[in-house]
Amino acid sequence: MADEKRIDAATGTEIKHHEWDGIQELDTPLPRWWLWTFYATILFAIGYTIAYPAWPMIDRATSGLLGWSSRGALDREMAARDKQIAPVRQAIATTPIEALPGRPQLMQAAVEGGRAAFRVHCVQCHGSGAAGSKGYPNLNDDDWLWGGDLAAIEKTITDGVRNPGHAATRQSLMPAFGKDQLLTAEQVDQVVAHVRVISGQDKPGAASQAGAKVFADNCAVCHGPAGKGMRELGAPNLTDAIWLYGGDTDTIRETVWNSRHGVMPRWDDKLDKATIRMLAAYVHSLGGGEATRVETAAAAGKEVMGDAGQ
Repeated sequence: MADEKRIDAATGTEIKHHEWDGIQELDTPLPRWWLWTFYATILFAIGYTIAYPAWPMIDRATSGLLGWSSRGALDREMAARDKQIAPVRQAIATTPIEALPGRPQLMQAAVEGGRAAFRVHCVQCHGSGAAGSKGYPNLNDDDWLWGGDLAAIEKTITDGVRNPGHAATRQSLMPAFGKDQLLTAEQVDQVVAHVRVISGQDKPGAASQAGAKVFADNCAVCHGPAGKGMRELGAPNLTDAIWLYGGDTDTIRETVWNSRHGVMPRWDDKLDKATIRMLAAYVHSLGGGEATRVETAAAAGKEVMGDAGQ
């Protein structure tokens, strides 16, 4: 009969009623240990979904009885890390920035902290290597609009450049000589020719000679008689090969005609004092940082003492 049990003589196991090409299947029961393990995993899964976030809802997931979340775990790790480094940050915040080079370990900690902060807040404009791009300064060279010592860099980061409504911001306003009809088109071309000459790109000619007078009458008040720039006013040095927007004729002409008014955010309303100070230390360390007044005075004192001992 079809429902009659058939037993395999060799194993004593019931034989299934189906077969394929003469091959029959034994109804071998699963090992008891395997079944208990399987049941245990089911119970564990049920317990996990009750204890931890699991079931998706419309705008969130179930929070679980334990109230655990990966975001909360990260917050606890970050809080522990902040507590660990708090003494170092406090020391950086309370040490005058000019004195940091005199404390090498603290200075190194500031540089490393600034390196991390730079990747978060500054690479969007200055690039991952701080090399900048058109309109965004290269922070690796030694050409500075406002000064490259630690205190000057900290001031620039703190108050930004041309931030409206912030009295302490860095401020320089180059006139739009062409757009506002302060100079004629011919005079603009002449002063551009002069700038190209003093920057070593072109040889003197009639236009540049005429431009020298235009420059003296209109530009020297900020850039200086020789075009070396004035940091007090944020006026760039026009005699080197470093250009913020470009040194070709067309770009210089556009700058003279329309002026440039780039803006850098102020960070004192976004970052704490220690982070700003660390950013200044990092930027200063990139290769173009200049000696602070404290370092310069110390070096001069050593020189005087050396002379006195001779």
